[in-house]
Amino acid sequence: MSIEDKVRWNQKYQTNPTPTTVIAVVKQYAPLAKGKQALDIACGMGRNSRYLASQGFEVEALDISPIALKTLEGVEGITPKEVDFDTYCLAEDRYDLIVCTYFLKRELFPQIKQALKKGGILIFETFAHHPDNTKAPSNPSFLLHERELERAFEERFEPIHAETFWQEGICGDRVLRSSLVARKISD
Repeated sequence: MSIEDKVRWNQKYQTNPTPTTVIAVVKQYAPLAKGKQALDIACGMGRNSRYLASQGFEVEALDISPIALKTLEGVEGITPKEVDFDTYCLAEDRYDLIVCTYFLKRELFPQIKQALKKGGILIFETFAHHPDNTKAPSNPSFLLHERELERAFEERFEPIHAETFWQEGICGDRVLRSSLVARKISD
């Protein structure tokens, strides 16, 4: 990521309220994790981190925006860390649960595989490419291709849930999203 990315995200978080709605797939599948060490990649203002901490997880919440992370300071069970995902390396064999929502950096896929403990749960949901999207990231590299998550995590992972679905906003905007929940079955 770049300084421009940091500035852009800081500006967004200065003007937007803290989202409180937990992503549905996180709420539904986080209880499958056997241990309590969780990682929230690109956590933003921490809606998923807060939920996980309320469920007894010890959450490492990573984001590039210090403004977003400031909202997590002092929250029991959450360790916020400012990171640049272009240079930061995830700790290996550390997490029982990894959550990544509405962020896509394909270069992290190998690190995610290594960071998750055997038996650990991956929950991943983000935007997918479709010509009928009316509200999606403008940069096509931030959009998943059809079945991309399933293919990226098919080796050494057992799929639990995979879904591609349309989500409509309150203004009628539509965006295609893809989610994957998978258990790591081997190192």
